[in-house]
Order: sequence, then C-alpha cells, then structure tokens
Amino acid sequence: MTVTTWATLAALGAFHGLNPAMGWLFAVARGLQERSRAVLLRSLLPIAAGHLASVGIVAALVTATRSVTASTTLAVVGGVLLVAFGLWRLLSQRHFRWAGMRLSAAQLAGWSFLMSSAHGAGLMLLPVLVTEPVPGGHPGHLSAAPVGALAGLAAAGVHTVAMLGTALVIAMLVYQVLGVGVLRRAWFNVDRLWAGVLVAAGLVTLIQA
Repeated sequence: MTVTTWATLAALGAFHGLNPAMGWLFAVARGLQERSRAVLLRSLLPIAAGHLASVGIVAALVTATRSVTASTTLAVVGGVLLVAFGLWRLLSQRHFRWAGMRLSAAQLAGWSFLMSSAHGAGLMLLPVLVTEPVPGGHPGHLSAAPVGALAGLAAAGVHTVAMLGTALVIAMLVYQVLGVGVLRRAWFNVDRLWAGVLVAAGLVTLIQA
C-alpha cells in the first residue's frame, strides 16, 4: 500500500474518532458517572477493540478475495451497499440505546462492534481497499489470499489507531474542559454527516468501477 493509502485510512479513522456515536461520548459519560478519568481511559480500549473487529472483518475479506475479474464486481456491489446504507442512515430515526452504564470490557467491545457495524464503519474502507493491487501474489491466485487478509488487517489496524487517538483527545478535552453540558448547547449531528459521506463514497466507488 502507498503512503497516500495509509494516510487515507488514518484520515477515515480520525473521522470515525470524531463521531460521538462511535464511543467517545459513551466513555466520557462513564467517566463522569464514576468521577474517574481512569474509567474513561479504560472504556476507550474495548471500544477501539470492537471497532477494530468490525472494520477488520470487512477489510480482510476485501483484500483476501479480490481478483482482476472480481474487482469490478466487488467495487459495484460495495458502492451499492455504501449508497443504500448511507440513505438508510439518513432516513432512519432509530438509534441504538443501552439500558445501563455498568458494562464490562467485553460488553463494551460488543457494543462498539455492533455500533461500528450498524454505522457502516468497515464499508467506508471499500473505496480505498478495492483500488489497491493484490499484495504478495498475482490477482486470483489462492496463495495471495492470506497475504491479502494480513494487509487488510494492517489497514484496519492503522485506521483504528487513528480512531482511538482522535477519540482519546476529544474525550479528554470534553471531560476536563468542556463537560457534557456543552453538547446540549452546541450539538452537531455527526451521524447525518457520516451517512452523507457514505452515500458520496458509494457514488465515487460506482463511478470509478
């Protein structure tokens, strides 16, 4: 993968980190509830792990199963999924809610996995991954699949590290300086922006295919 590809993956991760629905707001709420910065920090790690699992599954499958003949099909299918999922998010008024805040690390990771999957986090990597050549072998060769899967997992790892770093900075800023009260006075619907980006990325993928 090129430097541009890694930078794009990191930028998408940072964008995920900005989205309060991806976990930083949950971590801040838990920290304020327990009156503990340590609880906030501990919450972010399983949240990042769940995000990594969601994104990693998509990235590994995309990079491991491509071939020259399948690339166009994958791009078209991925583009349609992006557009459909983005439109569904734009039109949907339903949001996932959790009954309580007393969650274990495993429950936090599971919540993050579901939220990341529901928000199409892994789908956003499709426009980046489908344009990359198959590493470690010729397209369509079975031997290239394991190497491709590892490349996909590496891509998901870079993406998640950027997401975690961004979420950490925002969570600490809100917890230490702003407090959750500012979110009631100046709330910006990142989920709507996120859905719009999904649609735009899907259209770009279809055009390139």
